[in-house]
Amino acid sequence: MSDISIPGGRIRSFVERIEHLDTELQDLNESKKEVFSEAKAEGFDVKILKEIIKLRKQDKGERDERDTLLDMYMRAMETAGPELAAKAA
Repeated sequence: MSDISIPGGRIRSFVERIEHLDTELQDLNESKKEVFSEAKAEGFDVKILKEIIKLRKQDKGERDERDTLLDMYMRAMETAGPELAAKAA
């Protein structure tokens, strides 16, 4: 056997803290679902709300870059014409 000692109490502390956080996360996710359900019941589009939340997490530069690329790609598709799109497929 080895003379290495394993701090069991410290390991237990980490495991219990992580388990507690997992429980809190489950509770928060359930609360989040309830808020989305409430918004849906009032006629709001949940997909759009999620998109807004996603966009608000990005900084303005990221959003501007995304919008610019999206616009550029959409214009490229529109100008390509149907014959080029058929070849790509």
